[in-house]
Amino acid sequence: MQHDMILAGFGGQGVLLIGKMLAYAGMNAGREVSWLPSYGPEMRGGTANCTVVISDKPVGSPVIQTPRALLAMNLPSLDKFEDNVRPGGAIVVNTSLINRAVRRDDVLTVGIPANDLAMELGNPRCANIIALGAFVGATDVLPMSEVEEMVRQNFAAKPALVELNLKALRVGFERGVQARETRAGQGA
Repeated sequence: MQHDMILAGFGGQGVLLIGKMLAYAGMNAGREVSWLPSYGPEMRGGTANCTVVISDKPVGSPVIQTPRALLAMNLPSLDKFEDNVRPGGAIVVNTSLINRAVRRDDVLTVGIPANDLAMELGNPRCANIIALGAFVGATDVLPMSEVEEMVRQNFAAKPALVELNLKALRVGFERGVQARETRAGQGA
């Protein structure tokens, strides 16, 4: 099975980091992976996105025109990539910064107020990890244990951030799983 996805937002929101974390978690799970970042010249505030492919077979190309899933951390990202997601796919939306609904009804839509939840956890910088958790829960791209291990490894140099980010990941994961189960219960 191949999972291909685009994670997108403003530079500084950590979308490249969570994409890289997904790719490494996939490698640790014994899968074939690719991670292709794309970003503007701005350090913060410019556009940033990455394409991640996780597969049981060799990845033919890191370039994906019609991904199975999208994680949009801001409105310009949703506007740019929404129509590219394959029917039956998933779109995870950061409702803290996106003030419109997904316009499609042929995809699983997960709205998560990532920035607001991060503030509740006491650190606005973990919004990307909350969104990552929602994405993993909604798409079932990898076992949660693999992603948790990657969070531990990524923040190992800052032990105080490990538990915060694991909590953030789990908060998002629960929301993603709930959305997926709700849709499955509706027969969609």
